[in-house]
Amino acid sequence: RRLGRISYAQGLEIQAQLVAERQAGTIPDTLLLLEHDPVFTLGRNAKQENVLFPAEALRARGFEVFESGRGGDVTYHGPGQLVGYPILDLSPDRRDVHRYVRDLEEVMIRTCADYGLAASRVPGLTGCWLGQEKIGAIGVRIARWVTSHGFAFNVATDLSPFGLIVPCGIKDRGLTSLERSLGRPVPLDEVMDRLTAHFAAV
Repeated sequence: RRLGRISYAQGLEIQAQLVAERQAGTIPDTLLLLEHDPVFTLGRNAKQENVLFPAEALRARGFEVFESGRGGDVTYHGPGQLVGYPILDLSPDRRDVHRYVRDLEEVMIRTCADYGLAASRVPGLTGCWLGQEKIGAIGVRIARWVTSHGFAFNVATDLSPFGLIVPCGIKDRGLTSLERSLGRPVPLDEVMDRLTAHFAAV
């Protein structure tokens, strides 16, 4: 389902409904693709020192700030970033959180490869990387083996808001986007098509 641009609160509401339906077996595995209004989200493991300004100061600049039920530290979502929320039942044969996260990385790595970019994993760090720069972040939640939250892939994202935080708590690496890495515009719908195909395959 392609939801267009929605607020983070709307995203949480939609996920909660679909997770309940997936747990009840009334819907099939579902992938939500969307963009968020500018927002900083803090995962369950977020350290306050990685948010470099008080929440009030960030809100005054036009950003929402949310504490999120996903794993991981603090990150930014905004227009031009492709956010994916898979609502998948990992039972009975995929009950492996580590494998699930590696699979999400694989989807983004293959999407980069479609554009001639050799993305990779970094041992000890979650996500999709182009050299020293992160192009895709992951933060998931799994309840009764049904997944929610997911990944954020920088397509045409304004990267400057990341300067207001320590993204994912990682100080010594940078961030990039598909457009920045390619030096040209890339239609978001085209990336969605490619990513969806890889998601289904993986």
